[in-house]
Amino acid sequence: MTEASEVRDGIRIDWDAPIEADDGLVLRADVFRPDDDGEHPVILTYGPYAKGLSFQEGYPDQWRILAEEHPEVERGSSCRYQNWEVVDPERWVPDGYVCVRVDSRGTGQSPGFIDPFSARERHDFYECIEWAGTRPWSNGRVGLLGVSYYGINQWHVAADQPPHLAAICPWEGAADWYRDMTHHGGILSSFWANWYDKQVKVVQHGLGEAGPRNPVTGELAAGAQTLSEQELAEGRTDFGEEIRSHPLDDDYHRERSADWSKVEVPMLSAANWGGQGLHPRGNFEAYANAASEQKWLEIHGLEHWTEFYTDYGIEIQKRFFGHFLKGEEAGWEKQPPVQLLARRVDGSFEQRSEDAWPIPRTEWTELYLGPAEMTLAEEPPAEAAEAAYEAMGDGLTFLAGPAESETELTGPLAARLFVSSSTEDADLFLVARLFDPEGEEAVFTGALDPHTPLAQGWLRASHRELDPERSLPWRPFHTHSSLQPLAPGEVYELEVELWPTSVIVPPGHRLGLTVRGRDYEYPGEGASLGSFKNVMKGCGPFLHDDPHDRPAETFGGSVTVHAGPERRSRLLVPVIPREG
Repeated sequence: MTEASEVRDGIRIDWDAPIEADDGLVLRADVFRPDDDGEHPVILTYGPYAKGLSFQEGYPDQWRILAEEHPEVERGSSCRYQNWEVVDPERWVPDGYVCVRVDSRGTGQSPGFIDPFSARERHDFYECIEWAGTRPWSNGRVGLLGVSYYGINQWHVAADQPPHLAAICPWEGAADWYRDMTHHGGILSSFWANWYDKQVKVVQHGLGEAGPRNPVTGELAAGAQTLSEQELAEGRTDFGEEIRSHPLDDDYHRERSADWSKVEVPMLSAANWGGQGLHPRGNFEAYANAASEQKWLEIHGLEHWTEFYTDYGIEIQKRFFGHFLKGEEAGWEKQPPVQLLARRVDGSFEQRSEDAWPIPRTEWTELYLGPAEMTLAEEPPAEAAEAAYEAMGDGLTFLAGPAESETELTGPLAARLFVSSSTEDADLFLVARLFDPEGEEAVFTGALDPHTPLAQGWLRASHRELDPERSLPWRPFHTHSSLQPLAPGEVYELEVELWPTSVIVPPGHRLGLTVRGRDYEYPGEGASLGSFKNVMKGCGPFLHDDPHDRPAETFGGSVTVHAGPERRSRLLVPVIPREG
């Protein structure tokens, strides 16, 4: 491996700078910095996607969508240093920042054993922060800014409180390894096993000639040595099997989850309404629960990779880091606690500021399920009724009346359902939906899937036990610590969390709640992205289709929804009063 330093495009670049970990392993980083002798603030990322793999080559579908729909990302930048989910140095170095990209252990140019989100990775990250904070070109203030993986691990390392860590901005970063990521409501998500195959193994250190090349330097991006398949397999954890072997929320999951009581650094948490199935829950939980005295929440829409690179995203990022890394009076002292882009059904957004989350003026509204006529109404049914559906099928849809005037729904949702099952368990997939006056569903641009519903929630009935200290009316919190099988035919009360959402409902549109036995599917044509295995049919890659997790003998049969004066099955929705 050749370490080199050169000036390109007015930027001093240190290629493959060594960072020695406490166990002697040497991690490799690319450092983009001003070509001077000054001391500058640092924006750092540590992750598994290979710093030498270009955005354009590694994620061509995403780059094409970004560049075509948001040409502003190519203005003022050659884009030759663009990497997936990290900042563009050409947009940051001219403003006096140093951009450091570290290949995580076992990936790209860094050797070692791959174990995503492990304690070993977290400690590596800590050491990288301290290394960057003590270089001659550093002013001693390190900020963390990146998307997804580069956001998730910010929560982890921030809890360890590195002395040189000055501010963090997890942009769409999940936080609870169990609830946000591997088991939605206790139901196994197959995403991570597929992600590992398509996005991490393809840049494992040791691929050598079988891996990609850095388009700028021509160097092999995953190390010069070419290892055998067996050697590569021995150098990484069996990630999918590891997740499957931990079906409950145990020490394995807690090691890979945020500890909010120890996250004290100034924080800008950026969520995406369309990220159902992975990130937004973590961003909202961070804002609500982190110990940081200085914390802000930003909420946007569109694709997972879009607003991070647009003028909108960069503007708020630079004001935040300008304040905490440079000490600039850049207007951040006037930044409201919450900045959000409320969604409209035509794909546009309404930018607004709020004082807190959930929004304090929320009118929490209960809509009761009526199985007799499949309604959502403000009053519970006068008489008991029930409706059954195939336990692994498309389920039942309950509809509210047409909106009489423009109505905004922004915030978390929650359902209380009374159900019985013909077997000892049942998986509930809840989908909040919106329908136009003609009965066509209004869908939204999701983080990955272009046709996502309004909101989603999940619960395995045997995981129904609640943690009373952590549950809130709008966000039930399940322990996921033990199984409580059902007695077939007996009715149980279940509380189900639906992740936060936003929509300004036009007059005549109707809110719906679908109670299903499998993942939601958009009835129209699906979409594909090369970095994911499945066709996107409404849930993106966040599916619950592992047959070993959902055997038909346990999760088949039928499920019945019960409602009436004594069993008030309902959906809690966050209505925001409209001005005027």
